[in-house]
Amino acid sequence: MLNLPETAKQHLIIFTRYPEPGKTKTRLIPALGTEGAANLQRQMTEHTLSQVKQLQKTSVISFEVRFAGGNLQLMQEWLGYDLVYQPQGEGDLGLRMTQSFLNAFQSGAEKVLTIGTDCPGVNNQILAKAFAQLQQSEVVLGPAVDGGYYLIGLQRPMPELFINIDWGTSQVLHQTITIAQMLNLSVTNLPHLADIDRPEDLPIWEEILRLTH
Repeated sequence: MLNLPETAKQHLIIFTRYPEPGKTKTRLIPALGTEGAANLQRQMTEHTLSQVKQLQKTSVISFEVRFAGGNLQLMQEWLGYDLVYQPQGEGDLGLRMTQSFLNAFQSGAEKVLTIGTDCPGVNNQILAKAFAQLQQSEVVLGPAVDGGYYLIGLQRPMPELFINIDWGTSQVLHQTITIAQMLNLSVTNLPHLADIDRPEDLPIWEEILRLTH
């Protein structure tokens, strides 16, 4: 069980990676260098957190940061000591997401969203809309332009949605929706947004910075 004394009925899980040069945003290293790629990871995580904190001003939600790389002390020194941190744990992305959803529901949450930090278009309005859609839909998905998804929301644990998915490919969204249909789950899609994964994606991030700063 998570140590989440204040798990709200609406709970958000943020998946991120400690921004260690050479180990994060590796596809962007040719364009940005190891330090630059790590710095982008740092900025994008901080941007995502700022949007979540904006949402907290208008909605009762709790959130946690699930991290890979680094350690608890490094995460606290980076993002502050007042957040809830959990290591992502072992296994592929599907296994790690399954576990994080399970923990959140066991801790009393009723609507749970998981997001990454690669999609700077995920703002407080998108997150509010996702929680609202979870009132009616069993599954809410945020389709990414590259064929993956930037957000998944559930009303209850559904480990089947994370099995036999080709993570990191353009098939992720399609495979997930196919499984949901086989399980007769109601699915709502949010707007398509772009991830920042490759050098050609960088103008999207620059535009978001220009609009938000």
